[in-house]
Amino acid sequence: MIKILSPVQNKILGFLSKGKGRTVRAKKNILGSILIKGASIVISLVLVPLTIDYVNPTRYGIWLTLSSIVGWFSFFNIGLTHGLRNKFAEAKAKGDIAAAQMYVSTTFFILAGIFSTVWIVFLIVNPFLDWVQILNVPSEMRAEVSTLAVIVFTYFCIQFVLKIINTLNTADQQPAKASLIDLMGQLFSLVFIVLLVETTEGSLINLGLALCLSPILILVSANLYFFKNKYRLVRPKWSAVDLKESKGLFNLGVIFFIISIAGLIQFQSANIIIAQNFGTYEVTSYNIVYKYFNILGMAFGIFLSPFWSASTDAYFQNDISWIRKAIKKYLFLIGALVGVGILMLVFSSNVYEVWLKGQVEIDFIVSFWGFVFILSFMFGNLFVNFLNGISALRIQFWCSLASPVLYIAVAMLLIQYYKLGIQSLFIASLIANFNGIIIAPIQYYLIVYKKKKGVWIR
Repeated sequence: MIKILSPVQNKILGFLSKGKGRTVRAKKNILGSILIKGASIVISLVLVPLTIDYVNPTRYGIWLTLSSIVGWFSFFNIGLTHGLRNKFAEAKAKGDIAAAQMYVSTTFFILAGIFSTVWIVFLIVNPFLDWVQILNVPSEMRAEVSTLAVIVFTYFCIQFVLKIINTLNTADQQPAKASLIDLMGQLFSLVFIVLLVETTEGSLINLGLALCLSPILILVSANLYFFKNKYRLVRPKWSAVDLKESKGLFNLGVIFFIISIAGLIQFQSANIIIAQNFGTYEVTSYNIVYKYFNILGMAFGIFLSPFWSASTDAYFQNDISWIRKAIKKYLFLIGALVGVGILMLVFSSNVYEVWLKGQVEIDFIVSFWGFVFILSFMFGNLFVNFLNGISALRIQFWCSLASPVLYIAVAMLLIQYYKLGIQSLFIASLIANFNGIIIAPIQYYLIVYKKKKGVWIR
């Protein structure tokens, strides 16, 4: 029986199938990502008050701060997954399956070796770490926080290796599938948290297990599925590892590594600085504002996610006109999100009251700077994604050496000298993002419109 489509369905299918191959893939993935990310945002918004209610705002702040500290260990990634993303996309574009498998295998086994070693070292060192002093928490929580640290660290080490499957889907211009994997992990975490609320008393250990174990189970399942089916020809094999031939991967990875270090310092140190200067309660306040306005960032990210690998494909095929049109459309989208963000800012206090049931009080000035920061991040991220896609990283590399120092200096100046509150971290992030806001757009213009080479394209 032939199924007759409605006029609306025909229009949707016509829109999705119109354009070049990379444009069609981008449209389909954006549509899928809208549905997936929409569900992810809902789950994230539900998880926050549910988790706070389970362990209280101060303990939730401990969880966030500890997660940030452990997140620093992601620098052992050495930027390899970002390098893999570009190299895998290039190999696929050239139809070189052997090279693609070599890059996948080399990245997989090196990361497995690195994080296994790091995990063992942490288990040895952890009993000697004074988490009471590090997190500024009561001494009676010493054993509980130490155990939580082991749980969180184990999760981070495992997921850094298993998330290679997300990198492959994203490099293959199918970020919706990577988002679906993350969504399933969130969904299982939500189910576990609901069960904990109904059956147990508030416990950081139970919270850590619920939020860490669920994503790992989903990632293991995703790796087994994709490497057995779609990516069976490039699945990790020890015999395919070739350190010599993968030199380009390492060179690119090291550059991404340095850039990632700057990002880690800027984004992960915020919770630590707040905990030390204002207490873990304010860590919760800061993260609430970030999560609220990052809804805009997540919405923009849905549309931007295919652009990195698509720009790699377009640039190497010399399709500059496609890149120009794409950038203009993204700028228009940012303009639309500014309008939405203003409404979110105006009604932020009301939203917090309903969302958090009055458990956390947040000043309007903190919300204002959180809003400004997210907007600047979206703007800069657009141009940085393009430059990342074509591996034009040298200028970004040099800027990344200065930005962490600038970030910490400005943050501490605003906190200790000007006596500003937690909004200091948003202001410092804004200033430290000078590359994304100013330099990256200029670099894009010189490469795409002025055809500049040399340092601009390296």
